[in-house]
Amino acid sequence: MKSVLIIDAPPMLREFLVEKLTAENVSVEIADGQRDALPKFLSILPDLVIINVEHSVEDIIEFLEKKQADPNGKKIPVIMAGPLIDHSEVSDLVQYGVIKYFTRPIKFDLFFESIGRVLHSAFSIDSTPCVLDMHLNHEIIFIEIAMGLNREKITLLKYKLSELIENNNLSLPKVILMMTDLSLSYVDGLNLELLLTNITADRRILRRNIKILTLDPFVSDFIEGHPIYDGVQVVSDISSVLNSLVEGDATSSVQDVISDQVLAASDDSDQGTMAIRFFSDTGKVNSDEELTAGHLKVAIVDTDLAVIKYLKDATETIGDVSIFLSGKEFIAKVKPGQFDVAITGMYMPEVTGLDILRFLVEHHINLPVIVYSNVVQKEVIMQALRLGSSSYLIKPQPTEVIVKKALEVVNANR
Repeated sequence: MKSVLIIDAPPMLREFLVEKLTAENVSVEIADGQRDALPKFLSILPDLVIINVEHSVEDIIEFLEKKQADPNGKKIPVIMAGPLIDHSEVSDLVQYGVIKYFTRPIKFDLFFESIGRVLHSAFSIDSTPCVLDMHLNHEIIFIEIAMGLNREKITLLKYKLSELIENNNLSLPKVILMMTDLSLSYVDGLNLELLLTNITADRRILRRNIKILTLDPFVSDFIEGHPIYDGVQVVSDISSVLNSLVEGDATSSVQDVISDQVLAASDDSDQGTMAIRFFSDTGKVNSDEELTAGHLKVAIVDTDLAVIKYLKDATETIGDVSIFLSGKEFIAKVKPGQFDVAITGMYMPEVTGLDILRFLVEHHINLPVIVYSNVVQKEVIMQALRLGSSSYLIKPQPTEVIVKKALEVVNANR
């Protein structure tokens, strides 16, 4: 049996890794701190070491040096996950047997692909297309699922929910599960059951505080037919539940609530140690090493000169910026490999942001695109994601959010 030593992983990440690895018949040993790690490493000499770096790579250097000094341990590979570091720091880790460095939040399709290569094992990863996003406003957790039910992401959701509740000290969290894009049948019953089981796994989430927004009669019948989901409410109109859950002015319109509370939130699914959205969601070849800021080629596409100036000032800190005053101008000039990332508006004359996304797909131009728009209609956002948009940011966003997202999508495309 293959064996893996996991060092300094936070509880939620550790539990997920143990669940996934043991399911693949891999023996797992846990170590907390360097003093605990070295004796366990030398006693079991695992096939692979997985290290979570909390703050700095320097925190684990002593262990790595002692590992390399041991004749039996120096050839054992290491996979690390931690904060963003420079390429020079990644290169320095190679001498200690580090073969991969993943920047948190970890994208697990690539993560387990790397583990599988080390252990010579093909880990079973559900490839069902699925967009699963989660964010928090006040004590309401919004979960949106589109395209399909992916068991890997559903499993991750259980740990992400607990992590989100812990990090925000939520005493009585409320959950709105939005599945209006899904049409399910009895063959999806096991996956739907897994989804609901994982949402209710945290005892702080009471069933009466779970609302499911769906147009699918199968979901309603499924909930009503299971006594264990008693209290979970299924609705077809979000207005019927939002006013009772969202704090604020009782006179505010439901559309304002949807815009302010649901769509304008930052993407909390990508915060913490684990990411629910995988690199493979873009359908592009990726790398797990981070870029050093300052060498990117950025395209900005918009007709609003104020927006262009704002985006240009933000992204000049990470590279060279090219401006396109219309979508038509952009698709007439863009070539494969010309840019690392594009940031585009949505509604522009003649050629819209959706048209740009279609053009890139049809002409096989592998370019990550961030849509930066004040368009908040859910159907437009979901259509952009389906067409390959790497991210959809609702205006306005702080410059640091735009820069961080640009680096993330570029790294996901490498």
